[in-house]
Parts: sequence; structure tokens; C-alpha cells
Amino acid sequence: MRRSILYLPIGLLVGVCLCPEAFAQTALTWQQVKAKFEADNPNLRAGQLNIQESKAQEVTAYLRPNPNLTAGLDQLDPFTGSPYRPFAYTFPLVAFDYLHERQHKRELRLESAQKGTTIAESQQLDLERTLLFTLRSAFVQTLQAKALLESAKENLDYFEKELSINRARFKSGDIARVDLDRLVLQRAQYESDYQTAMVNARTAKITLLTLLNERTPVDQFDVTGPFEFQEKVMALEEFRSVALGTRPDLKAAMETIDKAETDHKLAVSNGSTDPTFGVDFGHNPPIAVYMGVSVNIPLRIFDRNQGEKERTQIDIAHAERQKDAAAAQVFSDVDSAYYTLMSSANLLRPYRSADGYLETALRIRDTMSFAYQRGQAALLDYLDAQRDYRLTEVAYINLVGSYLTAASQLNMAVGREVIQ
Repeated sequence: MRRSILYLPIGLLVGVCLCPEAFAQTALTWQQVKAKFEADNPNLRAGQLNIQESKAQEVTAYLRPNPNLTAGLDQLDPFTGSPYRPFAYTFPLVAFDYLHERQHKRELRLESAQKGTTIAESQQLDLERTLLFTLRSAFVQTLQAKALLESAKENLDYFEKELSINRARFKSGDIARVDLDRLVLQRAQYESDYQTAMVNARTAKITLLTLLNERTPVDQFDVTGPFEFQEKVMALEEFRSVALGTRPDLKAAMETIDKAETDHKLAVSNGSTDPTFGVDFGHNPPIAVYMGVSVNIPLRIFDRNQGEKERTQIDIAHAERQKDAAAAQVFSDVDSAYYTLMSSANLLRPYRSADGYLETALRIRDTMSFAYQRGQAALLDYLDAQRDYRLTEVAYINLVGSYLTAASQLNMAVGREVIQ
């Protein structure tokens, strides 16, 4: 029994060693990251509560006025009458009255509240639009940091092989000691690039985890996705057309005009007179039970809700100006993001062509390495070729990151994902 207990942790250890994938974290795609964000982000969930509050206000807006119940006892005689019969001449009275709202006040209040809910839903979509841009930018930065880390690791491994070859050359007397020392010092730059890229990759993942409200350790969290640019995109006018139909802030501005018009109708309706109907029952001997009816009609001589009528009329004009400003902002956002995207694409194209910058820098590096190993190139030319390739590759990765960030900005400007 004791021996089996001792074997148990050993078996678990062997199982862990043989199945490391049991503790590995599957890399998340953009759609998976987006789904987790929409489900768990505190800001989005708080915004959804605003919609629920607005729907609760719809219930309040459509409620009918409560009737009033009045009960009274009159003609009590506890002082002058018989002290044993203070209620002998009591006059009991029970009355009910109800305010009747005219000119569809209740329906207009409900309509105004419903349009307020519609605005809240559009504002929630706009909040999601801006937060998704922040999320997408963090996602792109994580992919960019991973690409830079992979590039730094490849460059470090490549230079380690070069350094190993040149150490062998030094031992055989093919190169001088000073050349080997300069190559060893050059390795410090590659090591520094690798360590910096590792820190940047962790920092980018931490930022993304914060947006996701995720507590997964950084080493167990990873994302994956295409890190490249598209050669062809839609024309500017197509982006503008899509934006006018999908931007939630523009929709909210248009819905605000509609609500302001409804509020003006409600203000006009509230200026009308609402009668109060009443019925009462009493006992007045020798009448056993009697009934009376009444109508209370306020005389709206001075207060006819003039201020609210004028204010809501001004609100309509104000909402129209806000809608014009929102439409202008849509065009400005789309144009700015589009030209930023095209500028990044124009800068990237020379890198990807057959004789592009990447292929040229790689060819120069390999050629100078081959020539230096055979004593046909100077050390400085060899080191310059190594440096130029590293800088060209880093510049390309950063440009792809700028392109994808610009694409994310264009998606935000349009109001939906038009570029993946």
C-alpha cells in the first residue's frame, strides 16, 4: 500500500511530462477575442444596464394616474350634544376621483420613452464600436510584438551560426582577433533586440488581458491571426456609403431628432386641460344613502405649458444641428482613416514585390556573408549588410502593424468590420 502511494506522484509527473499540451493555452483568434470581450468587458456590461434602465422607464411612462379615495366623517358633536351619543348626527362621506388625461398624453409619454431606449441602444453600439477599436489595436500590437520577437529570435540564431563559423575561422588563422572581437560585440545588439522584443510582447499581452478582464497568466495566453496587408480595398465612396448607413452615433443623432419631435408633441399635449371626474357616496338622514358626481376642470389661463413648448421646439433645431455635425464627423473619420490606410499600403508594396526591399536586403546579407567567409569582403561591409537586413525587416513589421491599425481605425470610422 505504501509503495503504491509512493508511485502515485511519480505517475503524475510522468503524465505531465508526456502530456504538456494539457496545460497549454490554445491561441485565440480575433473572433474569439472579440466574443470574450463582448461577454466580459465591464464597460460594455455597464452600458447594457443603461438600456435596461431605459426600458424600465417605458413602464413608468405608460402608467395611468392613480384614482383617489377620500373618506370623511362630518357633523361630529362631542361637546354640545349628549356625551354618550357624539356620533348621533354624523355625516359619513366616501368619494372617488380620477384624473382623465386627454390628447394622448400617456401614449406620447410611452413613445418618448421608447425612443429614448432606441437612442440608448444606438449609444451602446457606439460604445462597443469605440471599445472594439481599442481592443483591435491591442490585438494588432500583440501580433506585431510577436512578429518582432520571432524576427529578433531568428536574427539572433542566424548571427550565432555566423559567429560560430567565424570562431572556427579565427582558430584556423583565417581572420584576425580584432575581427572576431567586433563580431562578438555585434552580438550584444541582437541579444538586446531579442530581450526588448520579449518584454514588448509580454506588455502587449497584458494590455489585451486587461481589456478582456481576463486573469489568465501571461505565459499561458496567446493570440493568433494573419499579420499582413491587403493589396485591394474598396473605393472611398463605398466606405462613405457604408458609414452613413451603419455608424451608430449618426443613428443616435437622427433618433434624437425623432425623440425631440415627440417631446414637442407631448409638451403641446401637456398644455391641454385634464378634467378630474369624481363620485361620492354619503349618508345624511333621513336620506339613507345618496350619490353625487363632480367634474373638476382646471382653467389654464396663465400656465399653458408655454415654456416647455418653446424649449422642445428649440431642442428639435438643436438635434438637427447635432445630426449635421455627426454626419460631417463621419465623413472626416472615414476620409482620414482611408488615406492613412492607403499611405501605409503604398509604403508596404515595395517590400513585397519580387525585387522588393526584403528580398534585396536578404540577398545582400547572404551575399556579403558568403563573400566575407571567403575573404572577399571587408568586415564593415559584412556588418553593414547584417544591420541593414535587420532594420529593413523591423521596418516592414512596423509598417504592417501601422497598416492593420489604420484598417482598424477605418473599421471604427465605418461602423463595422469592412477590413479583416
